[in-house]
Amino acid sequence: MREKYILRCTECKNENYIGKNDKKKEKIEVKKFCSNCNKHELHKQKK
Repeated sequence: MREKYILRCTECKNENYIGKNDKKKEKIEVKKFCSNCNKHELHKQKK
């Protein structure tokens, strides 16, 4: 079963990306483009 997750920008706290993943215990951290900050920032998985 795949579960949905939401990535949130660490700077502006804007929720930018939605994805699907196999169930994992670790939280996802990816550097992606934030349209609100207008630059690449670290995005973490929302709780």
